[in-house]
Amino acid sequence: MRWDQLAPPAPPRPPNSPHPIHLLVSISPAEPGLRRGSSIDRQMLSVARRPISGAVPAGNLLGIHLFKCPDTVGIVAKLSECIASRGGNIHSVDVFVPEDKHVFYSRSEFTYNPKLWPRDELHKDFLSISHFFSAQRSTVRVPDLDPKYKISVLASKQDHCLFDLLYRWQEGRLPVDINCVISNHDRPEDNHVRRFLQRHGIPYHHLPTTPGNKREQEILELIEGTDFVVLARYMQILSESFLKSYGKDIINIHHGLLPSFKGGHPSRQAFNAGVKLIGATSHFVTNELDEGPIIEQMVERVSHRDTLQSFVVKSENLEKQCLAEAIKSYCELRVLPYELKKTVVF
Repeated sequence: MRWDQLAPPAPPRPPNSPHPIHLLVSISPAEPGLRRGSSIDRQMLSVARRPISGAVPAGNLLGIHLFKCPDTVGIVAKLSECIASRGGNIHSVDVFVPEDKHVFYSRSEFTYNPKLWPRDELHKDFLSISHFFSAQRSTVRVPDLDPKYKISVLASKQDHCLFDLLYRWQEGRLPVDINCVISNHDRPEDNHVRRFLQRHGIPYHHLPTTPGNKREQEILELIEGTDFVVLARYMQILSESFLKSYGKDIINIHHGLLPSFKGGHPSRQAFNAGVKLIGATSHFVTNELDEGPIIEQMVERVSHRDTLQSFVVKSENLEKQCLAEAIKSYCELRVLPYELKKTVVF
């Protein structure tokens, strides 16, 4: 399912009796026209992104819930009641209600005892809330129980983003399972990427492309069953037909050199032009080239003291970090569609 698709509704379920909870939130200044919720001031609960809660009591599990629905009074209270009635404890809640928009966004982290709240019952309870509020999106994950996201990675000639993802995956810093790596540029058997993939049993597929044949049908067969796809500097344009056939999210990374430099050797062009600010942008892939909804952006200053080599290193480091952060945010249920081309990233 793509980032902008709706979650299926579920039949209503009778609410359970309330149970005391501890609710930790950060409340931003009031916005005009926003109403107050039941148990807390639900104006705009917006906090900076932070690591997933680390303090989970022994025997308990961490759950994450991402929610989007039409705005109304009492949503936070209902979510809190659901978790509390099962003996759960909320660790954090981020809520965003846009000014003059009738939409409610939230992300909650909570701990609970799986013996008191089995995984299938947890799923049914949140689906019941989704139906009650006519939610456009309601997703719950239990990282220690649910399968990791299954992904495929597409790359071209450059290795820096690809190998960085492989290294982070090996270190356990990206909660994904890599199905395969697909490239339109071949790499020798003794290449460091090929050796890494062979060592970890990850298939590598070389599919050379031409202007008349982008090998899209073969790619679709290789990525079948994945949860999303990552373009780690894959220098091919995916067709509208490909995007519709895959039907799930694709995350891309590209340089953000300011001003924009297109064509071959953009870093050299920008260096020769004497730019002072470079960056990287990670976004969802859409029919519009490099203009999909943005997930993450990073920037860094450069100066006359930089050589072309240091300039390129800084640019590539930004691309690696930006792509990894976007994938991590996506897997931690921090990303929601906002308006037509924007995202909410908690």
